Amino acid sequence: MLHPVPHEDTHEPPIVELRGVTTGYEGRHVLTDVTMSIAPGDFVGLLGPSGSGKSTLLRCILGTVDLYSGEVVVEGRSVTQRRPRAGYVPQLETIDWNFPVTVQEVVMMGCTMDYPLFPWHRRRGKERAARIMDRLGISNLARRHIRELSGGEQQRTFLARALVSNPRLLLLDEPTTGVDIKTRDDVMHLLDELNHEGITVVMSTHEINSVAAHLPRAVCLNGRLTADGPPGEVFTTEILSRTYGAEMPVTDYEGITIVAERPHFFGRENTRRRQRHGHNVAEKRHPVGRDNRAQPHSHRHGHGE
Repeated sequence: MLHPVPHEDTHEPPIVELRGVTTGYEGRHVLTDVTMSIAPGDFVGLLGPSGSGKSTLLRCILGTVDLYSGEVVVEGRSVTQRRPRAGYVPQLETIDWNFPVTVQEVVMMGCTMDYPLFPWHRRRGKERAARIMDRLGISNLARRHIRELSGGEQQRTFLARALVSNPRLLLLDEPTTGVDIKTRDDVMHLLDELNHEGITVVMSTHEINSVAAHLPRAVCLNGRLTADGPPGEVFTTEILSRTYGAEMPVTDYEGITIVAERPHFFGRENTRRRQRHGHNVAEKRHPVGRDNRAQPHSHRHGHGE
């Protein structure tokens, strides 16, 4: 577990507050009546099925979606009054990888928050960008086109862009989706380091066991806030079934809560029923052909919200 327990209460005011927020796009409500706060130093994982509002919640904090009711306050000021100072890492699949830009140029885009009226880059910004790229291990890629990068290198590039403005708040939309296990672990440990340095991290994820179970706080969404707390308290069959609309058994393994998905065998409902009631079905095994083969199917949620 990255954090065995949530961070200590420093009695600081919340860095993010959502007060009865209903938000969405072009009159369509995606999230309704959401009230929650995020304290400085929090590390929060947003969970829920596709369309549940995870990405929308991140954009709501950034002030880039329609706000129909309620208020969003970041660092003491409404997002309708001032764009919040936050680093943002979008889903990789939303990036136009054919856009003619190098790794260094992408990272330097993050400096425009410091100098919005002066789009050219000052020496201090270039020096910080160099330090960030070096820390993330992408200095040697500075002149490479972004389409030439691996998934892990792409993720580090946009993380560098988010960090170059030195934000206190970092928002990430599914930063571990589509990368290999080592890259996922590297990204999570890097986020953990940044969090321990004082950066508040809020990230969405579909990876319940490999990512969310290791975070100190999980927020479940399905158009509304369905649960908020430590994974050990949030990851229950009742809460997850209400969030995802499907039965999700929960077990404990060496102190870590593990969420399972029941396998589905299409065309074998009678066999499943007999198995569920403890009958021995092996004695009636038939030759497996193209039309009667059991097909295990695991659900994999999509990415867009």
